[in-house]
Amino acid sequence: MLVHLLCLVFCAVLLEAQTGPPPAPITPAPDRRAEEGEGPFDRMVIRGITMIDGAGAPPQGPVDIVVEGSRIKEVRSVGAPNAPLRERGRPAKGSREIDGAGMYVMPGFVDLHVHTGGAPKAPEAEYVHKLWLAHGVTTVRGVPAGGMDWTLKERERSAQNKIVAPRYFAYHRPFTGEGWKNPDVITPEVAREWVRWAAKKGIDGLKLGAHDPEIMAALLEEARRHGLGSTAHLNQSGVVRMTARDAVRLGLGTVTHFYGLFESLLKDSSIQQYPVSHNYSDEQNRFGQVGRLWDKIHPRGSKEWNALIAEFLERRAFLDPTLNIYAASRDLMRARTAEWHGKYTLPSLWKFYEPSRENHGSYWYYWTTEDEYHWKKFYQVWMSFLNDFKNRGGRVTTGTDCGFIYKLYGFCYVEELELLREAGFHPLEVIRSATLYGAQALHEPKGKPIEFGIIRPGLLADLVIVDRNPVENLKALYGTGAIRLNDETGKAERVGGVKYTIKDGIVYDAKKLLADVAAMVEKAKTASVPSGTE
Repeated sequence: MLVHLLCLVFCAVLLEAQTGPPPAPITPAPDRRAEEGEGPFDRMVIRGITMIDGAGAPPQGPVDIVVEGSRIKEVRSVGAPNAPLRERGRPAKGSREIDGAGMYVMPGFVDLHVHTGGAPKAPEAEYVHKLWLAHGVTTVRGVPAGGMDWTLKERERSAQNKIVAPRYFAYHRPFTGEGWKNPDVITPEVAREWVRWAAKKGIDGLKLGAHDPEIMAALLEEARRHGLGSTAHLNQSGVVRMTARDAVRLGLGTVTHFYGLFESLLKDSSIQQYPVSHNYSDEQNRFGQVGRLWDKIHPRGSKEWNALIAEFLERRAFLDPTLNIYAASRDLMRARTAEWHGKYTLPSLWKFYEPSRENHGSYWYYWTTEDEYHWKKFYQVWMSFLNDFKNRGGRVTTGTDCGFIYKLYGFCYVEELELLREAGFHPLEVIRSATLYGAQALHEPKGKPIEFGIIRPGLLADLVIVDRNPVENLKALYGTGAIRLNDETGKAERVGGVKYTIKDGIVYDAKKLLADVAAMVEKAKTASVPSGTE
């Protein structure tokens, strides 16, 4: 009897480690108000803009882009740069015209790793949605975004444009979801049963942990039968039996973060050589030791390194690194003092970020120069693998996982783009990762062609318009813009920031979205000050 009880306790603990705690309740987004976004229009024309198509082609323009309803109707060249635009043969006038002279247009960005709420007191969905859209993110993959029923409802409301929000794809952890009753023991058949149950509920894919091999195999095989995608955080509690190589061999679609990648390349041991005092539940132990894997693996260019890349390529796996979410580990001061926190970070989020033995990702109990040294080395190795994988034809995507570790929704997405640039990606390769490759990762499991991700007639009108060249300076995408010296005034000024985000043909003023967020933060700060104090 005692042995049976202990077994049940162990199973419960293991299941919690694999699936994570239930998502915090999130306030749904309010209905979209009449003044929020314009359109869609019977006919909208964006005139004389320079296009970055998302497929990797160089900027081209000027072009006129015609949008009818929610889809791109036509893309037409209308002249040469720095020359008068052709007047003859241009598309007919639309009911909405956007003068794109001097501006750039890209496909809407795709974020493949989001949680709409993460803190115990989750932010309102409106706050998160507007930060995403203000930075050009028009599609997100929730892993999960929130509870299953909540996410499916918000997905539908967003699809109908009843709310101001990106398009949602709903990926969920096995053995979660309202109405699912977990048995005492998880078997392969139980795993298959959950996939069938969740598919019937209408999810788009699975967010996996490092499940035991027989469970992982059952989950992935059943998911393929139902056209469901898969991504996995191969957590350290299970990675000894389920590395990235193991999971991809079983059919995993996307490896997210770095977990399981370094463990696939260990050179002098089969298990990471943790200190004898290590405890995974102590988050400074957990994250501090991850950074110390950089010199424990087969080096860049070795046959083992190249063989792993070759296997990922053969099986068409995506890598979704989420470089930004761990960046504070290599420079904590920079993350804490980011210039947008004061205006755009909610007080509740800031409290969640600060050192805590209870809050996930708040592992700064006594973070040292030695910790940062190892994490900087870790990033160098990690980035070199990503760049080598990309150079051999691999698809690296953009995901963020923000709402933790001093990383703020939207702003962290642009940081992700900058970190891919640091890894050696050309800016056009960065933009391709943020657009086309993200769309492919979402559509291929369904066996369907992409509906967004590049600028082409017939695809959805998801577009990002900026007044600065993002190929020249990705910083121009931050909501706070980039700093430039104005030689006429002799003063520094802020320039850039997304001007318009267009989703399903609906035009959102990105600066207005940020103003709404700033007002929410100010209201929260005022409410947090006790009456009679300043």
